[in-house]
Amino acid sequence: MGREIPKEVVEEVERLRKEIAYHDYRYYILNDPVISDAEYDALMRRLRELEAKYPELITPDSPTQRVGGAPAPEFKKVTHEEPMLSLDNAFSKEELLAFDQRVKRWSGESEIEYVAEHKIDGVSVSLVYEDGVFVVGATRGDGITGEDVTANLRTIKTVPLRLVKDISGRLEVRGEVFMTKDEFARINAEREEAGLPLFANPRNAAAGSLRQLDPRVTASRALDIYVYYLINPEKWGIYTHWDALNFMKELGFKVNPYSRLCKDMEEVWKYCEEWERKKSELVYAVDGVVLKVNKLDLWKKLGATSKSPRWAIAFKFPPEEATTRVIDIVVNVGRTGILTPVAVLEPVHLGGTIVKRASLHNEDEVRRKDVRIGDWVIVRKAGEIIPEVVKVIVDRRTGNEREFKMPDKCPVCGASVVRPEGEVAHRCIGINCPAQLKERIRHFASRDAMDIRGLGPAIIEQLVEKRFVKDIADIYYLTYDRLLSLERMGPKSAANLMKAINASKNRPLANLIFGLGIRYVGKVVAKLLADKFGTLDRLMRASYFDLVEIEGIGEKVASSVVKFFKEPQTLELIEKLRKAGVNFGREKESLKEVRENFFKGKVVVFTGELKSFTRSEASELVESLGGQVVDSVSKKVNLVVVGENPGSKYNKALSLGIPIIRESEFLEKLKEAGIEVKGKVSREPTLF
Repeated sequence: MGREIPKEVVEEVERLRKEIAYHDYRYYILNDPVISDAEYDALMRRLRELEAKYPELITPDSPTQRVGGAPAPEFKKVTHEEPMLSLDNAFSKEELLAFDQRVKRWSGESEIEYVAEHKIDGVSVSLVYEDGVFVVGATRGDGITGEDVTANLRTIKTVPLRLVKDISGRLEVRGEVFMTKDEFARINAEREEAGLPLFANPRNAAAGSLRQLDPRVTASRALDIYVYYLINPEKWGIYTHWDALNFMKELGFKVNPYSRLCKDMEEVWKYCEEWERKKSELVYAVDGVVLKVNKLDLWKKLGATSKSPRWAIAFKFPPEEATTRVIDIVVNVGRTGILTPVAVLEPVHLGGTIVKRASLHNEDEVRRKDVRIGDWVIVRKAGEIIPEVVKVIVDRRTGNEREFKMPDKCPVCGASVVRPEGEVAHRCIGINCPAQLKERIRHFASRDAMDIRGLGPAIIEQLVEKRFVKDIADIYYLTYDRLLSLERMGPKSAANLMKAINASKNRPLANLIFGLGIRYVGKVVAKLLADKFGTLDRLMRASYFDLVEIEGIGEKVASSVVKFFKEPQTLELIEKLRKAGVNFGREKESLKEVRENFFKGKVVVFTGELKSFTRSEASELVESLGGQVVDSVSKKVNLVVVGENPGSKYNKALSLGIPIIRESEFLEKLKEAGIEVKGKVSREPTLF
């Protein structure tokens, strides 16, 4: 039998959720916040506190539930209440006029109003709400049956989890999930650095992100949505599509602000011409205009074919492509050592800019498209931003074209180039490669690493070009006079930079590990490694098996760390950092030095409120006895300690058969290990 929750707590939780939903609407939909970030954070913090204390109150529509949940084994199928049809296409003004004549003839109307909207290059989805709460989200699929991607859609901040107006019963809308051009470029840059295949365009990227089995991956990519269609509008007293758009906006949905009500086809055509001309100014990619009859009673009258409605059509912009010649194929070397072939082109106008270069991504892509030096090629902008070679015009070959071959030596430093098994990218293995060095320094000095303020791109450029810095450790051997010799570096700036460099020596070990730029080691993994080993020296001595035993460290990360610290150049670098006085962490008591006790070698999870000490104090005690404390329950966990009002971790531990002890038993085990905690547990934790 569950415990009774105070009425005032239930009411406060409900109030907080409504208030946060309103402020989300003001911020993400209207772009007009009415409270500060600090005030918003305070509301979220209070809600999280209450939900942590009373996990029974957690509901799917709570704003705390946007990101989370375990990866799904597969997507369930969802049958759409109303089929999600595709649209017929028009490619010219004449075809649009013919569509208009058909609509007039079949409807019997002499004048037709249309609503014109951007045809965004994204993924169509259905959103279903019950009594104003988001319950199911699905992809279009085959139009009849889609996939349940509710958990992933919850991570999109512009998808309201609860409508800002009270609505009873079922409400369903359709929308387009998309990725902005900037986010598309960011993700592809990350994938290229990681040696992963690139997304072809923003739609491909959005679709891939939305179909991740792990919602946390979706959450890491900034997806957005515009809704464009309301199911059963007459239920809400709505009889035009234009009014439906405004109604959805009032409910808290994000509706495209560039949609326009057009009185006739001439106004529609002006809209099409305007946005074909201005599409490059938009933050998202569009490939045309969607045209819909405004009066909803005509939708029923006009009907639909088995595939497409007769009351709507998509006008497709002509693809913007250009023909030019490949003058050369050169190789760029990135921060992580990836070699990228780049086509040097005869300058050509494309999408409002002059294009001179186009990435060919990797050797496999060059071979697949058979791009040769001297070829005439068709180029376009992927997602309207990244120049790419579409295809080679083989008929224009003269026989003088030259095939490209990826070099086996780095074109910058001469070190060996390797292609790791299972990857498409070639890599330079020279740790002090000048091409990588500038980016390595920038990464090392970044805020999340050593946070050396004042060491920006212009200064880094000069330090490397003048050979004042040949590896990241050389930063700590710079002198005031050398800094003063740099362009646009005055006495005060030089003194401030020296101060920042010296201050960075005391950064936490996790910052140093992250700053070293070990492949696959981001901020979270760096913190795990620092917490586990305590010093850089202990981490350097860690074996592959030591690393994979750590919760959150996989085989790929473990292999990368071991390989990194075996490289002679790395060892030389570490010694230079040591001599410079950089913080390598503090020694933790080795497991071998800890006498045998109940906690030694165990992976422990705490859940619920502890009465005798804070969670961090309890964690330190376990770690001092040779145990490891982690946040989540998995098969690697050996023990779960439950306090008052435990949450979902307790239930998961039960399902996995993991040993569970109460706080009183925990205190007894500490006492057996020679640690006696002052104070007593007031009562046994409530488990049910």
